[in-house]
Amino acid sequence: MAPLWIKICGLRTAAAIEAAVTEGADAVGFVFHEASPRNLPLDAARELQRHVPQGVERVAVFLHPSQALVDAVLDVVAPDWLQTDVADLARLRLPEGQRVLPVLRSSAGILQPPPRCLFESARSGAGEQADWQAAARLSRATQVVLAGGLHPANVALAVSAVRPFGVDVSSGVERERGLKDAKLIREFIRAARAAERDPPVEESRWNPGP
Repeated sequence: MAPLWIKICGLRTAAAIEAAVTEGADAVGFVFHEASPRNLPLDAARELQRHVPQGVERVAVFLHPSQALVDAVLDVVAPDWLQTDVADLARLRLPEGQRVLPVLRSSAGILQPPPRCLFESARSGAGEQADWQAAARLSRATQVVLAGGLHPANVALAVSAVRPFGVDVSSGVERERGLKDAKLIREFIRAARAAERDPPVEESRWNPGP
């Protein structure tokens, strides 16, 4: 089994990037959505790229973006991955070869899941827990990155229950809305890594509630 892929999302400072990278995160996410407290202006995003070392993947995160915004971010950031709702991808024009991380918020009606997807709750960045049962079913068919309501205290259970390809956290490692906490980032990554080595938890033994 491949090592768990861990993404710390919504980073806005060099210190937060350093905390994620030092602890062994596989990817960092930069949010480009004006309504979010984690939104990054393009100039700030350009500057932050210098702090992401080679080997750590950069993910540009959107929510229903305009084509103009996507084009600008691709030009400035040149991200390894572009993340947005699966419905958004149907209307966007992307460069050939651009890797995408489609966001799914329900497994209903999915006949052909993408090779890799992010399974999320109804509202991104709000700390709402995703449907772990649905995520577990989907993870048997494709590479699922589990997001939504994860934090240091529940990520081990989530990994053991869902057995995802990866996990993604944003609000769960913040000391206040939009402001990352290095200690929480370390605790999250260490708990997730430890859970990789644990046997799966039977569904009857876990409660996906908040």
